[in-house]
Amino acid sequence: MSLKNRKAFTMLELTFVVVIIGILSAIAIPKFAATRSDAVITKAKTTVASVRNAVATERQKRILRGNFDKIFKLANQSGNDKPIFDAFDGNTSNPVLEYPLQSCKNATAQGCWKETTTGTKASPISEYTYKMPVSGSVVFELKNNRFDCKDLTDANCIKLTR
Repeated sequence: MSLKNRKAFTMLELTFVVVIIGILSAIAIPKFAATRSDAVITKAKTTVASVRNAVATERQKRILRGNFDKIFKLANQSGNDKPIFDAFDGNTSNPVLEYPLQSCKNATAQGCWKETTTGTKASPISEYTYKMPVSGSVVFELKNNRFDCKDLTDANCIKLTR
């Protein structure tokens, strides 16, 4: 076979293809990252709605039974990498969510929930912090049988509740 009959791409054609692939990836990669963050936030919004619904339902069940005790906790145990939203008042036979989530694996994790307790021993207030996937966090309180943001004007609170 002679050299004149060989078919191949020229350097100019190869350069052109590489430039086009670079432009497409420069557009696609940031869009993909934004889509993932949006999906994580949507999951958090769904979790907030589900927990609020579960708390309201549990409150109504208790009232119908003549039990007017406040709901004081939504997890059996607190800490990193533990189930969260798995038990009303620590009772795992009465779960908040059918499929509980895992709390944050460590202090630097993002896109996850963490439980802490504030207040006094006689009147504890459970707080549930959602660490946003990019930056920041929002704190929800379980207070007076309601699951609400601690600061209703916080931008992250508004993002997760509307």
